[in-house]
Amino acid sequence: TFEPLPRGYFSPTPLRRLSSVREKLCGFADAGIEVLLLLRFDAPLVAMSAEDFVRTVLVARMRAREIWVGRDFRFGHNRVGDVALLEAMQGEGGYEVRVLDAVTTGDGERISASRVRGALGAGDFAHARDLLGHPFTIGGRVVRGLRMGRKLGYPTANIRLGGRVAPVSGIFAVRVYAGRHWWPGVASLGVRPTIAGGGEPLLEAHLFDFDGDLYGQRIGVEFVAKLRDEEKFADLDALRAQMDRDAAEARRILAGTFPLSGAFA
Repeated sequence: TFEPLPRGYFSPTPLRRLSSVREKLCGFADAGIEVLLLLRFDAPLVAMSAEDFVRTVLVARMRAREIWVGRDFRFGHNRVGDVALLEAMQGEGGYEVRVLDAVTTGDGERISASRVRGALGAGDFAHARDLLGHPFTIGGRVVRGLRMGRKLGYPTANIRLGGRVAPVSGIFAVRVYAGRHWWPGVASLGVRPTIAGGGEPLLEAHLFDFDGDLYGQRIGVEFVAKLRDEEKFADLDALRAQMDRDAAEARRILAGTFPLSGAFA
């Protein structure tokens, strides 16, 4: 796999990533992949011809014996490499090509990252889950923030995105995996216009009925439903009143998923 993502490398605007590098690698491991080659997608790789990529990367470096690709797979400089080229070089490379048809949902919809981003952007997390095969989740290590949430009555576990541009923003009903338990909660992902006035996006998750310290721990925030977009309020009292409404709505949405008290295995 490549980092940065090829689409992001060529995009004039930051790519809204579905997963961090760590999450992507963990996903490969969970799928049973034991060895993975992470290639830096940079100018020399972009300039490499398709034939050189086969010879230097797939054959010499990876010693590939079987190469599995999608039917519309493209690679090499100007994307001139395709299944036909891979098959034509089988004798020279000593490998066999296996071609996979497009992966679809049960309804026949073709699965792609752009479709997932579209579903997430529309707030359709159920559809995104069907496409991904699992709920959309953002994980990370909890860092210290301004502690403004605690002052407002909603202490939060904060995750910095580290330059990653998430495919969603706003206020959400969430489930949070922390301390080996699942907790219902409400989360904000954005630039906090009322408090911070912009700047680096931050994921802030408030766990209902939780009393503990998560600083330094890794947590996962699973997005269940979007409540609203971010907005700037006139003062902190107006913000607190809206947070009360957001929390009540999140509790209502999550009530059917598990009880709203205690810890959840």
